[in-house]
Amino acid sequence: MNHRHRKALHAIFAHPLSGNIDFNTIQSVFGELGASIDNRHGARVGVKLNGHTAVFHNAKHSLPKEEVVQIRHFLETCGISPDDYPI
Repeated sequence: MNHRHRKALHAIFAHPLSGNIDFNTIQSVFGELGASIDNRHGARVGVKLNGHTAVFHNAKHSLPKEEVVQIRHFLETCGISPDDYPI
């Protein structure tokens, strides 16, 4: 995982929440973590990682904070921690 991906992963888990995270970068992070990603109808993206599945909205701009929280919970459920990927 390169520095840009690790930085985005840490931004997901940052307090306070960042309102400046690009979804394409998050998709790249999912890919680096070994997730399978499939595009679905209506700007939705399905992500399967470590036996867990979630569907997220493909925002054309920065992610809303509610979506960042959903991604954070999904990664926590999958056993992903930013501590495993130091910057």
